[in-house]
Amino acid sequence: MSNHRVAICGVGQTERYKTKLSCSLAGLVREAALNALADAGCEWSDIDALIIGKAPDMFEGVVMPEAYLAEALGGVNKPVIRVHTAGSVGGSTAIVAANHIKSGLFKRVLTVAFEKQSESNAHWALSPSMPFRPHFNSGAGGMFAPVIREYMRRSDAPEDVGCQVAVKDRLHAINNPHAHLHLPDIDIDTVKNSPMLWEPTRFLESCPSSDGACAMVLAAESHADTSAHKPAWVHAMAMRSEPSFYPWREEVNPQASRACAKDLYAQAGITQPRKQLDMAEVYVPFSWFEPIWLESLGFAESGQGWRLTLEGATSRDQGGDIPWNCSGGVLSSNPIGASGMIRFAEAALQVRGMAEQRQVEGAKRALGHAYGGHSQFFAMWIVGSEKP
Repeated sequence: MSNHRVAICGVGQTERYKTKLSCSLAGLVREAALNALADAGCEWSDIDALIIGKAPDMFEGVVMPEAYLAEALGGVNKPVIRVHTAGSVGGSTAIVAANHIKSGLFKRVLTVAFEKQSESNAHWALSPSMPFRPHFNSGAGGMFAPVIREYMRRSDAPEDVGCQVAVKDRLHAINNPHAHLHLPDIDIDTVKNSPMLWEPTRFLESCPSSDGACAMVLAAESHADTSAHKPAWVHAMAMRSEPSFYPWREEVNPQASRACAKDLYAQAGITQPRKQLDMAEVYVPFSWFEPIWLESLGFAESGQGWRLTLEGATSRDQGGDIPWNCSGGVLSSNPIGASGMIRFAEAALQVRGMAEQRQVEGAKRALGHAYGGHSQFFAMWIVGSEKP
């Protein structure tokens, strides 16, 4: 199998990940795609294939949206591929696109992920009736609340850690013009006084329901030098999955998460992620998942992730040594199908030095992370400013 280097030459996002009642699905994805093409200095005719990522079709009720959207994305008479891995799909889609470049099959690929939650009801869609169980309309938050409570019990973490994460990410989001939520006056008391939704998760410790799309132009090394701006380079990428339920499943620190990170770091030669990476964009839809993933991804020892949060290690504003989610993260924008790709794209912008007011000074290597389902689908990549 060929092993070509992969460059991220263009990144495009919709103007703001807020509710967009006046814009169609096709309009969202085309806006992001045009922005990515402009960043890469490309035209539609330069693209060899289109790779689309989307969360469950039942969210918006549009079955096989890739067929409906191909024309809006310049995909007529070109290969069009659909990827679906629940909430991690944006990250998985980027990896599938990168592997098509790495294999030598295509020279330039346009990859797009999207969601329009204003036309869906993800809470209801994520509350399926399970066999032999009473039906609870609990959504994703209800599914993860027991996991969070178990993490708190194991780690003996203070009860306000989630509030600290919520404030940190929303303050980061102020510097991101694409972020859905801009809450400049948020503080710990504001979060603590917000309604309790799924104990211990409060309203302001939860992600919003957002509309938007993210797109990237990926290219082979032979086509990267002609890009309009300096590209980012893929150094490593990995995906893993596991079933939702099985006896003795470890839900707080899933096996698939640990295996995915281990594979990723081995490819990139990473042995100390906190020291060897400059920043990370990590999928944190509920605030307590920051300390959970800090441990699962090897940034902290078991039971110690919350300490990094309270020390300010993950805060760009506090000068932390490993800033997480400088874009504001999923807590500030959550067009579900696109959220994983946004993490990957924001990591690429950082190592390109193009993250504007949210830039981590001197960022050379960054992690992009996505997860989905019942913490069962994982996608990660490491990107760098220099060729691997």
